[in-house]
Amino acid sequence: MMKHIEIKKILVIMAIMLLAGGINMVYSTQLYDINVQKTDGSEIKLESYKGKVLLIVNTASKCGFTKQYDDLQALYDRFGKDGFVVLGFPANNFMNQEPGSDEEIQNFCRLNFGVSFPVFAKISVRGKKIHPLYKYLTEKSSNPKHSGKISWNFNKFLIGRNGEILDRYSSATNPQDKDVIAAIEKALK
Repeated sequence: MMKHIEIKKILVIMAIMLLAGGINMVYSTQLYDINVQKTDGSEIKLESYKGKVLLIVNTASKCGFTKQYDDLQALYDRFGKDGFVVLGFPANNFMNQEPGSDEEIQNFCRLNFGVSFPVFAKISVRGKKIHPLYKYLTEKSSNPKHSGKISWNFNKFLIGRNGEILDRYSSATNPQDKDVIAAIEKALK
């Protein structure tokens, strides 16, 4: 009898904490609740980009698609003044194509492509150590229209000003593709 009462108390406390947000049973319920790490080790909540149109991209320095950094920077230069931001997330999930340290990645991006958009600390975009951001972007429960595993470097997710995932583009889709530009322009209106 005593054990039954103790278990019941624990379940009631857990239910209260869950309702109050004290227990996070999933990684996040909203994109803006997710924290990402800057290369200096500090964390930033994606909420700081609320109201912006985002293009979230998993990047790599030694990939056949690495030259897309130029095209991503061109988009950022063209639409940044209108509230558009590219967010780069280096990942070493595919054939060791991002082996460098965060500092080496930053230097590579600046020196070779003049990247001025935010490039964050290296993360995992799939597998057991998947970052909460990419879990959110790829799971059917949080992204019913564009879910699925990251297939390679330079997958791109277009996020609206309200945090809605508007579209997803493959690695092979160039950031300067007319459909990508049209979608960005529509999202900025």
